[in-house]
Amino acid sequence: MVVFRWLRRLIITSLALYLVLFSFTRLIHYPEPIAAARLGFALAHDTPKLMPSHYIPASNAPREWAVTSEELPRTVRFDGSQISLKKFLNQTATNAFVVVRNGVITYEWYKEGFDKKFLFPSYSVAKTLTSVMIGQLVEEGKIRESDKFIDFFPEFKNGSAFDDITINQLLDMRSGVGVSDNYPSGPSGWGVAIAQMYASTDLHWFLGNNRKMAFQPGRDAEYRSVDSMMLGMIIKKVTGERVSDFFARSIWQPAGASYGATWNVDRLDGQEKTFCCFNAAARDYALMGQMILDGGIVNGNQVIPQQWSKRLATPVVTLDRDWGYGAQIWHPYPNTSMLLGLHGQHVLVVPETKTVVVKLSDDLNDENEGPVTEVMRDIALRN
Repeated sequence: MVVFRWLRRLIITSLALYLVLFSFTRLIHYPEPIAAARLGFALAHDTPKLMPSHYIPASNAPREWAVTSEELPRTVRFDGSQISLKKFLNQTATNAFVVVRNGVITYEWYKEGFDKKFLFPSYSVAKTLTSVMIGQLVEEGKIRESDKFIDFFPEFKNGSAFDDITINQLLDMRSGVGVSDNYPSGPSGWGVAIAQMYASTDLHWFLGNNRKMAFQPGRDAEYRSVDSMMLGMIIKKVTGERVSDFFARSIWQPAGASYGATWNVDRLDGQEKTFCCFNAAARDYALMGQMILDGGIVNGNQVIPQQWSKRLATPVVTLDRDWGYGAQIWHPYPNTSMLLGLHGQHVLVVPETKTVVVKLSDDLNDENEGPVTEVMRDIALRN
């Protein structure tokens, strides 16, 4: 009887606690407590299925990749030490590693449990894809970089410097919106703004409650995912369609994507999380890098407008690690571009050798971003 009473009290207490947490998560537009906990503890590759998403179908005319076999160096210099390539891949929790030279796949490796069809998360790699859509809308004359965010969303006007933010400033991380990208670790950090935005079930509500400014628009530059999220809101508003549908029609289809993809959203038929959360196969990430390498041209079609290809190739500000940045893409070295995402998602584009290197990972050590990029560049520069 004592055990029964204890068990009953435990169940009642747990249920009461869950109901309190459930009410709180509804109040702040978070997933319900169990879903939020699963998302918080998940490895990178598991996250795409833990949030609602919109589907992006494969191209009707997928690219037929030529494939050869390249023997990569047996050892690489990583973070000051010479180690085997195998140890490098394992030590940085790599799930997929692909090298493309002159449009030909020369090396393709997957960790056990992953394959060519697996949809890997991109995290901030998605920012560059968002930029390409903005570039298309600029080319079509539907928006201008000088346009202000509140021109499209007057309901967010609040009489502060927030009202002055332009598309140009959002593209180059110069908006000044006070949502820091200091990512939390563990449950104690789930309440910070960047975590709230990542998990949010209502991004419009989130922005409405996070318009405090850290600096005047254009006065400084600081990497902030909220800038990319606001660009996604503009895309949806201007096109009148889901971001995923516009992306599928204007980029994924003409680029010749081999596989379907998904884009996580705050809720079904809601807003794509354009600062992260695009999920695709490794070969299709390589395809995006190849398209950038080729100046936006795919099969003779200018998918990325010529002027926007130049915009993507030109650093505007200097951010973390003293790397160049502009139009939602990194420039870690001169004449080199990189799509970069949290937990080790890299798409390195090196025009000097006409090489694209893709590395998709579950790497929880984000201090590895710089050393990993050095290894990828060394591999790309091999003749």
